[in-house]
Amino acid sequence: MELSQTIHGRGLLIASLLLLINFYLASSSLPQGNRLPYMTSDVEEVSGKSFDYIVVGGGTAGCALAATLSEKFSVLLVERGGSPYGNPLVLDKKYYGFALIETDKYTSVAQSFVSKDGVMNQRGRVLGGSSAINFGFYSRASECFIEKVGLEKELVRDAYEWVESRIVSKPELTLWQIVAEFGLLEAGILPYNGFSLEHIEGTKVGATVFDEHGIRHTSADLLEAGNPENITVLLNATVKNVIFYNENRNESRAWGIRFIKSNGSPDQTHEVYLNQPECSSSWGELPDTPQVVGIADNFKFIVEAGIVPVSLNATRMTVAAKLAFPASKGKLELNSTDPRENPSVQFNYLAKEKDMDECVKMSQLLERVARSQSIAMFVGVEHKSKLMSSEDELRKSCKKNVRTFYHYHGGCTVGSVVDKDYKVYGVEGLRVVDGSTFLESPGTNPMATLLMLGRYQGIKILKEKSDAGAFNTQQQTP
Repeated sequence: MELSQTIHGRGLLIASLLLLINFYLASSSLPQGNRLPYMTSDVEEVSGKSFDYIVVGGGTAGCALAATLSEKFSVLLVERGGSPYGNPLVLDKKYYGFALIETDKYTSVAQSFVSKDGVMNQRGRVLGGSSAINFGFYSRASECFIEKVGLEKELVRDAYEWVESRIVSKPELTLWQIVAEFGLLEAGILPYNGFSLEHIEGTKVGATVFDEHGIRHTSADLLEAGNPENITVLLNATVKNVIFYNENRNESRAWGIRFIKSNGSPDQTHEVYLNQPECSSSWGELPDTPQVVGIADNFKFIVEAGIVPVSLNATRMTVAAKLAFPASKGKLELNSTDPRENPSVQFNYLAKEKDMDECVKMSQLLERVARSQSIAMFVGVEHKSKLMSSEDELRKSCKKNVRTFYHYHGGCTVGSVVDKDYKVYGVEGLRVVDGSTFLESPGTNPMATLLMLGRYQGIKILKEKSDAGAFNTQQQTP
């Protein structure tokens, strides 16, 4: 069983300077004939230059944001990892999950870490971010979530559709997913909603970023939707800090960034700057990604099935559940000034008694799914309709077996660290646009919403700049 109790997100975005903390030039995953932006790992080539916007972190939101801003402005996109293109562990569905096994300290596409309370985890370290290593399940946020965070519904819809027209597909269900689908229905997760992009209660088939040929399309693919003349992508470079200057006693402005080679010395730094505005305003049995989801108990419980590799020659069939609205909160702190080092993370899963009670209920649902006739027949075991575990056993199981669902959020939330426009309080030219701004998990899986958010905020920034330009022109007209 897996349980996600999310805390602080990774990533940081600067807008005006846009900072997001959380190729091989040819790739079969990109449509032929489209131009890609210029990409380089040569830090000297970029060092000392200026751009209208700097997006640090070519992750799930960052690539969508950079592509959108490039429509009218020059953009530098800085990514600490390398290219996903040409890497079968990222792009080829039959190798899905192996990127999470093949990890090292500084260069692997997935960076692994263990929280202080012993939870194993990974985060993306590659152009495309965690959209290059995740399950690939695509599902929009709930309408309630969009209302809570104050986003404009029409622009949200347009941003989703912009993403979906480029990298999202309707899956052909595998046998295991069909079995899991029947198992969810047998367990009472109703109604059956068929294929849907929406976050709705019941059992549904969601979308995927794997196409009909089994090729993954990450957020990096969205870069070819931008203006290639306006984007420079710097790979294998890690941002060390933001350069600030004080405009007055009470307010600072982001001026640029300092960065290092990801595999280089932390003391050998380079700088890039913002253009200053005229005005300040198993190899045999293939892994299987989730395609079907069960959403139950007023959206609190999310149940998915998959097949994941546990080594180079063995896989594990999983039915996992997530608690969407945990009461427990965790903590994240920096361990060192080296930006390549993992932070210190404590998830505090099940620290609140309310979460433990919910975990017991969720485990009972999970047991009904796992013991359903459909799944029992598929795996070749005797079907047992009666639940075998007592409440006390389930509480012990929850404590012992809790895992992450990788759906981090919190830490730079709207109203706390950033305002409604995602601008950091007290700092000019600095915004945060990633999962750390969310107070709760958006829908089934956050990838779709983060892809949308990058596009959404990019459009908002373009409009903001356009309105400011029109206003200044009107002021200057006699």
